[in-house]
Amino acid sequence: MYVRHLTVADFRSYASAELPLEPGVTTLVGLNGQGKTNLVEAIGYLATLSSHRVSTDQPLVRFGAEQAVIRGAVMRNGRETMLELELNPGRANRARLGRSPVSRPRDVLGTLRTVLFAPEDLALVKGDPSERRRFLDDLLVARQPRWAGVRGDYDKILKQRNALLKSAQPLLRKGSRRRPPSRPPDEPVDDARATALHTLDIWNDHLATVGSQLLYARLRLLRDLGPYLSKAYDEVSAGQSDARVSYKSSLREAAAASLAAGEVPEIDALRAELLATLEDSREKEIERGISLAGPHRDDLVLSLGELPAKGYASHGESWSFALGLKLAAYQLLRHDLGEDPVLILDDVFAELDTGRRERLAAMVADCEQVLITAAVDADVPKSLVGQTFSVSLGEVTLRA
Repeated sequence: MYVRHLTVADFRSYASAELPLEPGVTTLVGLNGQGKTNLVEAIGYLATLSSHRVSTDQPLVRFGAEQAVIRGAVMRNGRETMLELELNPGRANRARLGRSPVSRPRDVLGTLRTVLFAPEDLALVKGDPSERRRFLDDLLVARQPRWAGVRGDYDKILKQRNALLKSAQPLLRKGSRRRPPSRPPDEPVDDARATALHTLDIWNDHLATVGSQLLYARLRLLRDLGPYLSKAYDEVSAGQSDARVSYKSSLREAAAASLAAGEVPEIDALRAELLATLEDSREKEIERGISLAGPHRDDLVLSLGELPAKGYASHGESWSFALGLKLAAYQLLRHDLGEDPVLILDDVFAELDTGRRERLAAMVADCEQVLITAAVDADVPKSLVGQTFSVSLGEVTLRA
């Protein structure tokens, strides 16, 4: 799998740009702020429908423009597919495959698969749990695009449940005689509380049903990812530090301990346990007005030997761990798909010492397509030979 050609219009700093690409290594060289990362960000967006730099689409649209367009020609097994996305902040985005529009942008997921590593990914080790949850869920969707729908459904259910906990909080509190403003004055408080509790039970059922599916998929993914992580970390760091990852669940203590130990219960068992956890957490949730159990509260524990990487790993070890996670994701996708995803290394080599640079270069040399950005040529190991583009003030020039 590789991208043969990229076209952007009104994307980031580019009014328009064309980038012809080939299999093998392509390097985009330019000083910071010249637009090189914008181009690989566009390719990443084609694959994931999201940016690795921002959480909304508005910054992706060139200032003064109403929409941005990203178009990529994707080659798979000798066949070309044209993938086009139209970004419309404040309105629905649109997508096309070939000449045909699709009903939902997420229907194009799986057409192009990428694994992107950037300096921001150090947050996988040092950052908040949300960074690690996003890594796991993005990989889940890359592996099997249908999980994008489950992920979206869970987010909607969680939003509705949180809204209920907040709006009906005066009624839901045990023994409360207060009436929220939204309730009609002629409705008895006890009846209104019973209704609110029944509605909460319904949302508990929805959250447990969809949440158990997402949790099951995460656990299976993590089980498959572990061996690749250990190998990738050892190769990047040139050592054997027993890099491991385990799941930290918001379920009740006994269930959480079994998941941390690597067990993967069936979906029905996870659903029952999530329902029980929600029931046990009810009073705390009502008091705080927020959902306290479910996949949205979970985390990954990254460990080097017996110590957690966060807070104990050195700067170099943290880089190796973050890089190991992304390379493990690449190898897992390669194994599952029977083809190589596109590997993107965005300003990575400048952050690594000489040994890690050379070892990384050796590890990616056989990938079908590697896209690299760098501020100067000296940042990229000489062993990574391929086409090179100079990027300056939004102008992209192929070097002879």
